[in-house]
Amino acid sequence: MKAAKKKSQVIDTSAEVTRREKTFLLYGTRKVTIYPEVASKYSLFFRYLENHSLQDFDKPVNLLILNNGQSVKVGPCSILPEPGTAGNAGRLVFLRDVYDIRSLFNDNKAVKLQAQFDELAAIMARKEKVRPLFKQFTADLRYDLSAYKTAFDELDMQYQSEPDDVRESVQQAIIETEGLNFMKFFHGKVGELEDLVAGCSLEEHQIHGSYFRKQLREFILCCALMARTNLKPRGYAGDSEMMKMIYANGYQGDSTFCKLMQKYTVGVPAAQSVRNRRKLILERLTKFNGSHEVLPKENLRVLSVACGPAFELADILKSDSDFKRYYFTLLDQDPIALEEARHLVASIEEKFGQKIRVDYLNLSVRMMLGKESIAQNQKKFHFIYSMGLFDYLTTPVAKAIIEKLYQLLYPGGELVVGNFHVSNPSKLFMEYWGDWHLIHRTEEELKALLRFPDQPAVSIIFEQTRSQMFLVAKKQAENL
Repeated sequence: MKAAKKKSQVIDTSAEVTRREKTFLLYGTRKVTIYPEVASKYSLFFRYLENHSLQDFDKPVNLLILNNGQSVKVGPCSILPEPGTAGNAGRLVFLRDVYDIRSLFNDNKAVKLQAQFDELAAIMARKEKVRPLFKQFTADLRYDLSAYKTAFDELDMQYQSEPDDVRESVQQAIIETEGLNFMKFFHGKVGELEDLVAGCSLEEHQIHGSYFRKQLREFILCCALMARTNLKPRGYAGDSEMMKMIYANGYQGDSTFCKLMQKYTVGVPAAQSVRNRRKLILERLTKFNGSHEVLPKENLRVLSVACGPAFELADILKSDSDFKRYYFTLLDQDPIALEEARHLVASIEEKFGQKIRVDYLNLSVRMMLGKESIAQNQKKFHFIYSMGLFDYLTTPVAKAIIEKLYQLLYPGGELVVGNFHVSNPSKLFMEYWGDWHLIHRTEEELKALLRFPDQPAVSIIFEQTRSQMFLVAKKQAENL
C-alpha cells in the first residue's frame, strides 16, 4: 500500500499588502493586529497596533498572515517578553510546527522545519523499488570505500606529529602512489554505476539516486564539493563557493581520503568544462571588442547574468585600455555572490591602480522578467553573456529570459548563453553523487529558446570537452 502523499510545506504568501495590513495574532476568537520584524531564523519580534494587546503570555496564540484574500495560519506560538527590545511587545516562538521566519517574511514562503519528517514514510517505502542488483552494488561499494578510507586514515595517523613540511611531503608521496591506485578504483566504480543505471526512467533515476546518496552519505560528505552540492547551504547546488573549488582544481580536505575524493570530483569533464567556459567568454568578448564599432568616447557595455563572483573579470581586464573600454553590469540573485564580485573588483582595482566601471544588480529570475527590472538600471548592452543559469530554467522560463536579454542588446550586439549538452559524460556522476540536477539540452533545443522576428544570426559553439555548448546570437545592426 502506498504511503499517503503529504501536502507541500511550501506556501506562497506573496502579497500586494504591507506587513502592517496582513499580520495578526489569534487568541481564541480575538484577532489582534501586529507589526512583525524578523528576530532570528525561527523567531520574530512584534509590536501591537491599534491599541490592542494581549496580557496573558502563558497562553498560546496563532500567527495569521493574510494574502490577497487568502490566509496562512501557523502556530501554536508562545510569546516571550523582550523588555530590552525598543518598541517591541515580545518575541514569538513556535511550540509545535516550527517555521522559518526569514523565509516567511523575506522570501514570502512558509517552510516548516520538520517538513522532511512528513515525507519519511514515503522515503523509506521507496527502497522497495530499488533494484536488487543496485542494492548489492551500493552495499559492496560502501564496504570498499570504508576499507580505503580506514587505510588512508590510519596512514594519516602515523605521520600526523611530523613537522608541517615533512607531513606535507609524506602525504604527497602517499597521494602519488596509493592515492593514484584509489583514483583508478574509484573511476572504475563510477563507470560501473553508470552502466548499472543505463536505461532507467526519470522516476527510477530519482529513486535510485536518493537511495545511493543515503547509503554513501558518509563518503560523499568527505568531498568538499559534493558536500556543498548535496547540502545546498544557499538553496542551490552551483553556488559561488562551489565554483571556487572547481576553479582551484586541487586537493582539498582534512585527510588524504577527503583530498582524493575532492580531486577526482573537480577533475571530471563537467568541472573542466566550467573552467573552459571562462576562456570561451574571454575569447568571444575579445573578438567582439575588436570587431564592434563603438564611438571612441563610449564604453562597451557588458552584462553578465547570474554572474556569481565574476572571476572572468580577472581574465578580461589586463591593460589600461581594457579598464577604459568596458562598463560591466553584474547581475545575480545571490547577494553573497555579488559581494564576492565586489571583493574581486576591489582586488583587481588595487592590483592595477585603475577603477572598474561596474554596476551590481541583485535580481532573481522572476524580477528579471519585470517591466522595469533591468531597463531602469541600464537600458541597453553591447555584449550579454550567461554561463551557468539556463541549465536550471524550464523551457518556458528560459524562453522568456532569453528574449528579455535579446531585447536589451544594442543593434549589432551579441548574446552568449551557455547550457550543458545532453552528451555531458558527467551527467550521472553529478546526479547520483552530487545531487546536482541540471536541464541538459540538444543544440536544436537551445536554438529554439530564441525566436525573434528580425531573425538574428544564431550559432552553437562548444567548449573543449563538449560537455557545454553556447548559443551565440548576433542582433542585426541598424541600416545606415
